Amino acid sequence: MMSASVGAQTRTDTVLRRRRASLLVLMLVVGLGMASWVTRTPAVRDAVDGSTAEMGLILFGLSIGSMIGVVASGPLVRRLGTRPIVLTGTVLVIAGVSAVAVATAIPSAVGVFLGLFLFGLGGGLGEIGLNVDGAAVEKLLGRPLLPMLHGFFSLGTVIGAVVGIAMTAIGLPVIWHLLAVVVVLTACLLWAAAGIPGGTGRRGGSARRASDASAVRPSSVWRERAVLLIGVIVLAMAFAEGSANDWLPLLMVDGHGVSATWGALVYTGFAAMMTIGRFAGGPIVERVGRRPVLLVSAVMAIIGVLAVAYAPHMIVAVIAVVLWGLGASLGFPVAISAAGDSADRAAERVSAVATSGYLAFLVGPPLLGFVGEHWGLQNAMLIVVALLAIAVGAVIAMGPTSPVSGAPPVESGPARCGA
Repeated sequence: MMSASVGAQTRTDTVLRRRRASLLVLMLVVGLGMASWVTRTPAVRDAVDGSTAEMGLILFGLSIGSMIGVVASGPLVRRLGTRPIVLTGTVLVIAGVSAVAVATAIPSAVGVFLGLFLFGLGGGLGEIGLNVDGAAVEKLLGRPLLPMLHGFFSLGTVIGAVVGIAMTAIGLPVIWHLLAVVVVLTACLLWAAAGIPGGTGRRGGSARRASDASAVRPSSVWRERAVLLIGVIVLAMAFAEGSANDWLPLLMVDGHGVSATWGALVYTGFAAMMTIGRFAGGPIVERVGRRPVLLVSAVMAIIGVLAVAYAPHMIVAVIAVVLWGLGASLGFPVAISAAGDSADRAAERVSAVATSGYLAFLVGPPLLGFVGEHWGLQNAMLIVVALLAIAVGAVIAMGPTSPVSGAPPVESGPARCGA
C-alpha cells in the first residue's frame, strides 16, 4: 500500500516537472524569437529603406497583433482551456518570425508589418494562457514560479541577442539567420507540446456564462481601485520594457553613433539584466514585499532611461542600460502576481492588467517613432520617463495594505516536487 502511494506520488512529481519545464521552454521560445528579429532591426530598416517614423508604423503591426491576442485570450482560455491557446499562440509566433525573414529578403515593408502582426498575435494569445497555467503549477509546486517563467522569456532574449550579434558581425543575411531560428523554435514547440495538459483555466457552461456576463456589467474589475492602479503600473513598466525591445539598438546606433553590432550588443546587455532581475526577483519579493520592489524598480528604470538617452559618453550609456534592464525586469510579473492574488475573478483581473501592458506595446512604437522623427529619438524617451514617474505615484497611492504591499501567497501541498 505504501509502495503504491509512493509510486503514485513519484509519477505525479514527474508529470508536474514535465509540465513546468514545458511552460518554461514555451516562454523561452517567445523571447528567443523576439530578440532574433530585434537585433536585426537596423538591417531590416536598411533593407526596406524605412525612416524612423516608418519603422514606428512597421512596429505598430506587433502592437496591433499583441492587443488583439491578449484581449481575445482571456475569453478563449475560459472556453477552451490554456493548452490550445498557448500552442496556437506559439505557432503564430514562429510563423511571424518566418514572415519577417522572407519579407526582409524581398524586401517588403508590408511583409515585415504582417510578420510582426503574426508574432504579436501569437505572443498576445499565449500571454494569458502561460500565466494562468503557470499560476496553477505555482500552487501545485508550493512555491513561486511566475518570476522564473518571465525570467525564461528574458533568457530567451539573451540567447537570441547573442546569436543575433554574431550573425550581424559576420554579415549573414537576415533571412538565413531567422529561418535557422525558426527550425530551433519549431523543435522546442514539438518537445514542449506534450507536457501541457488540457482543461486548465476552462470553465463549465454556467460558470462561463456568469463570468462573461460579469465582464460587461458596471461592476467590471476596472472599477476596483486596486486593479486600476496596478494596471497603471503594468502599463508604465511594460512601456519601459517594450521601448527598449523596439528602440534600444536604434537609439544606440543613431543617438550614440555606434555600429549595428554594438547596438545589438547593448541590447543583449539589457536582456541580460532583465534575466538576472527576474531570476533573482522571487526571493527578493518574498523577503521585502512587492511595494518596495516596485518603487525601487521604477526609480532605477527612470535613471537608466535618462542616462541612456542623454549621457555624453557612450560608455556611460552602456552602463545605464544595466539600471534600465534591472528596473524594468520585475514590474510586469510582480504586478501580475498582485492582480491574481484573490481567488475571486483572478483570471479577469490578470487579463485586465495584462491588457493595460499590451496597450503600452500598442501605442509605444508609433508614438515614440513619431516623436523621434520630429524631435529626436533621445527626446522621445522622456515619454517613458514620464510614465515611470506616474507608476511611482501609483505604487505610493496603493498604500501599505494594498495587494502590492506583500509577497505573493504560496500554498504548500502534497504535490510539491523538486525544481
